[in-house]
Amino acid sequence: MRNTNIEQVEPGQVLGKTIFSSNGTILLSAGVQLTVYMINTLKRIGATMVYIKDPSFEDVDIPEVLSDETKRLVLRKMTESMDAIRSGKNFDTRAVSVSVESILEDVVRSKEMLLQLSDIRTKDNHLYVHSMNVCLIATMIGMNMGLNQIQLKELSIGAMLHDIGKVERITDDESDDPKRHHTWRGFELLKQKQELNLLIAHVALQHHEQPDGQGFPRKLVGDQIHLYAQIVAVANMYDNLLFDVMKTKQLLPHEACERMMAMSGTVLDREVLVQFMRTVSIYPTGSSVRLSTRETGVVVGQHRGLPGRPIVRVVQPDANNEMIVKEIDMAKETTVFVETVLA
Repeated sequence: MRNTNIEQVEPGQVLGKTIFSSNGTILLSAGVQLTVYMINTLKRIGATMVYIKDPSFEDVDIPEVLSDETKRLVLRKMTESMDAIRSGKNFDTRAVSVSVESILEDVVRSKEMLLQLSDIRTKDNHLYVHSMNVCLIATMIGMNMGLNQIQLKELSIGAMLHDIGKVERITDDESDDPKRHHTWRGFELLKQKQELNLLIAHVALQHHEQPDGQGFPRKLVGDQIHLYAQIVAVANMYDNLLFDVMKTKQLLPHEACERMMAMSGTVLDREVLVQFMRTVSIYPTGSSVRLSTRETGVVVGQHRGLPGRPIVRVVQPDANNEMIVKEIDMAKETTVFVETVLA
């Protein structure tokens, strides 16, 4: 399986990973043979990358921290909650709690796995997948930082609901009035929920604050920003750099990590960033790369603790035009480097 730009997908190729709608139902199942109509539909709904099955990489599985069952549950519950808010009704915090517990269970089960965000984004499911991914990333960072179970659940719920203020139609992030910003509106919604710790509401309020005091809506400085919000800020930044459908230039994981490290101590908390870098796959499995040896291959394996030194499989013809397959373990081949990420 390899990750492929939608513009390079051809009819007849086989989809490698299931694509979900905003409410958790299946749009296209893994294993379906793609047609011209399907490819055009994926382009129309905003998909930019998809996973394609490739005979040369048939044995390569994309590591998933979250199970498909958890994803379907989270997307369905988030859709129900957001729809309730749009209708002026109360949303069910118990449903959010159940979703978070499923994510926590999956993270604990997969704690040795490097983070790789592989779900296909569309304009329809973006907000829900974003909320799910920010929750996942924040939970993994929190676990690395030694938070206890109560703290992890509070952090996870805050991360899941960090953008809940965007659902209200009166939100206007361009307004000079901070109380119309989605962070403030989210805080107002969540602080009314007596069953939720008030710290969860402060995650929504503070996740765009910065250690240097240049954030919003209150321009808090350093330790004035709660740890939960600092963690969610890092998770939110990473997912937005990779997948924000409103941006014309979406970054690859290694580019996003470099951009974020440049923000250390100013836009993002330094210690949280260090813990984040220990969880993320810089060169995700399935990515096509060009090595410093001038060979082109696909990332097929990872090393926990060495996210920048993956295992790359190279498939190339010999002098007799027969395909030769070899794997380069960059943890052992210390003079070999990734020169370019192709997809």
